[in-house]
Parts: sequence; C-alpha cells; structure tokens
Amino acid sequence: MSTLSTSLPGGTWTLGDLTVTRFGYGAMQLAGPGVMGPPADHDSAVAVLREVADLGITHIDTAGAYGPRVTNLLIREALHPYAESLHIATKVGATRDEHGGWPPARQPEDLRRAVHENLETLGLDVLDLVNLRLGDAQGPRPGSLAEPFETLVELQRQGLIRHLGVSNATAEQVAEARTIAPIVCVQNMYNLAYRQDDELIDELAEEGIAYVPFFPLGGFSPLQSSALSTVAARLDATPMSVALAWLLQRSPNILLIPGTSSLTHLRENVGGAGLSLSDEELAELDKIGR
Repeated sequence: MSTLSTSLPGGTWTLGDLTVTRFGYGAMQLAGPGVMGPPADHDSAVAVLREVADLGITHIDTAGAYGPRVTNLLIREALHPYAESLHIATKVGATRDEHGGWPPARQPEDLRRAVHENLETLGLDVLDLVNLRLGDAQGPRPGSLAEPFETLVELQRQGLIRHLGVSNATAEQVAEARTIAPIVCVQNMYNLAYRQDDELIDELAEEGIAYVPFFPLGGFSPLQSSALSTVAARLDATPMSVALAWLLQRSPNILLIPGTSSLTHLRENVGGAGLSLSDEELAELDKIGR
C-alpha cells in the first residue's frame, strides 16, 4: 500500500508501480441507453468526469466497447491532458453488435486493433492498465486464456501497455494468466449477495493483487435486498452506501469503481463509501450472501 494521502474512503493501493485511490470511478453509465451511443446529456457527462478528478479520484475504469468508443472520447474531452496522478484502466476482449450484444473479440488481430483504438480514443501513447475480458454477458466461462493473454503480453513488451489484468475470469484463468505474466488486478462480479470469489479475493490480497468488483448492487434476490435495506435504514444510509462501505472493509485489496452519470450520485457514493460499519453490522451483512 502506498502512503499517498487522500481524503477519499479507503486510502490508496498500488497497481504495479501506479498508486490509485481505492475509491475509483466506472465510466460505463456515461454512454447512452444499453451502453450504446452518446449520453442523453453530453455536458453533464463531461461535468461528472471533471468532478471525479476534482474529488481526487485517480482510478477511472472504461472500455472501448462502451458506446462503443463513447466513454473513452468523453474522458479525453473532459480530462486530457491527464494529470500525472490519474490512471485509466480499460478492457479488451469484447465488441458490440447492432443489437447491443457483447460478442467476444479475443482473436489476436481483434486485441491488437482494440489496444490501438483505446490509445487513439483516449489520446495516450501507452495504456496504464488493460484487462482481458473473458467469458460472456452471463459471466465467466472455463477455458484457456493463453492465446489472447499472450497477445496482450506481446503488446506490453512493445511498450503499449504498462500493466495487465483479467476480467470476468474464473479462478483457474487467474492462475493461468499468472503463469504467463504478472497481473495487477482481477475484475469480476462480486458484492454482498454474490460471494463466489471470497477465496480468490483472500488469495490475491496475500499476493498484493487488486480485486475490482463490478455490479456492487447486482444479482440481489428480493429477500437479500430487503436485508440490506433494513441495515441501511438503521444507519440512515442508502443501500448503495452500505454495499460500497462493506466492500471497502471486506479486504484492503478491493478497489471500487461505482458508476453514475449524476453529480449528486457521485458525491453520495463517495460519502457513503466512508461509512464505518461495526462488527455487529458486518456480521449481519455477512449473512446476506451466505
């Protein structure tokens, strides 16, 4: 962990040689409906990104497939030239079709094209962090990642990528990636109700590898949502605040990337994640996903 001071909840973490705030920002919601096309309010999207930087958040998560290209171009418009402390993570391995689907695009030529497109749309000479997106829209799928991951390692050797990670991956794929080249993060679905990666998170923490959960409120049953709402009401907080605070307290290697297209929600998320949960509250919340 770095000692860089920050007033954001959770402090900082180091991704390889990059220090980032554990409270980050996910840009997906800045694109249009279904993560397709431009935002309904372009100026508002730019304002949100500028507020992200003003709040001191130094980890922004994006992907060329968002829009496609929409969120990357917004980030560039709002924040380029980038502050030295700001680090942008992107994903490759999926594209978009005319129906709004996310077909895999993991052939070597797909990945090379995607990396060059990300460099161009973000206005960068080198990408700080590239996650290889595996599986599909339904979740991780077993199988070797060797060919696509080795393609990214080759691009890293060419100086186009600083650090590598994997997204939507099984524990076996994480282990396989680590036999090929170092990774600095794993980005998977995980939250209070969806706890499949508990063991993996603890293993990665021991190795100093970040875990970046997406969908902090995704996959809840009505019963689980009700249990969360009960705790949130008692704390006079929103369910999202409690979910984010729980993630930050779950393990020091967890980095948050909640997304929003609203300035109000952005500020609420930052404030909410700083909620301090007692041992009793943590124990009660722990029952939700078990």
